[in-house]
Amino acid sequence: MTKHLLSFGHGYSARALTPLLLAQGFTIAGTTRSEDKAKAHQSDGVTPMIWPNEDLQGEDVRRELEKATHLLISAGPNSEGDPVLNAFRTEIAARAPHLEWVGYLSTTGVYGDAQGDWVDEESSLKPSTKRGQMRVDAEAEWQAILDLPLHIFRLAGIYGPGRGPFAKVRAGTARRIIKKNQVFSRIHVEDIAQVLAASITQPNIGAVYNLCDNDPAPPEDVIAHAAELLELPLPPAVDFETADMTPMARSFYAESKRVRNNLIKDELGVKLRYPDYRSGLAALLASERAAG
Repeated sequence: MTKHLLSFGHGYSARALTPLLLAQGFTIAGTTRSEDKAKAHQSDGVTPMIWPNEDLQGEDVRRELEKATHLLISAGPNSEGDPVLNAFRTEIAARAPHLEWVGYLSTTGVYGDAQGDWVDEESSLKPSTKRGQMRVDAEAEWQAILDLPLHIFRLAGIYGPGRGPFAKVRAGTARRIIKKNQVFSRIHVEDIAQVLAASITQPNIGAVYNLCDNDPAPPEDVIAHAAELLELPLPPAVDFETADMTPMARSFYAESKRVRNNLIKDELGVKLRYPDYRSGLAALLASERAAG
């Protein structure tokens, strides 16, 4: 039987997973809101669907659900709940016993603020932002579906091609925001893809995994290292309390924690390609320069 992945919100992480699954003989369909992104997905070998789509009312998605063996959910919740379950809960529940694997991409924001201490998959969920609480609620909604072979992946800050600090450092707009005891965990998109592929190969229904590298670090250290790699001046240091930041950017600094990733290594056997931001940024810069 052909393995068929239906990817809801087929974005940055899902696109990184795509070539790994196509190489295994999967067929893939993915939803997007944008015509331009739909064309890009098609060039990747993915069957694109515009969703939400008032004309089709999700009928094309329902057809893909009927043949799906695997589901990947990257679409995030909003004030009305999980958009995928709001639209297709009945169909997904009906397909649940026939699915081999379902992956829900969540966030380490569900743990809230640990004041710089370590958290793991057994830590209490204490989100300190509305965005984090919506993720906790969405996880619970997915877990409530009977017979669903669900796997939850809590992602740290994502970086990779096109998502790194180099552009701002080159443009002179980068700043080192200084807040005492502030640390973040992060993950390269290629490592997200290899973790998802490993889980698909060896499902463990009900599992929850933290996806992050081995080196939680203050954000100002990452910016400084990027400048060093580019041989450009150190971006200015700005105190968090007086920094001009958007409410969204400021909200990320409401939480400080170090995230453990032992489970992806011990259970799934994953060896991170980029175990820290130094190796990840070096690879990104080398790739940029090779591309001209």
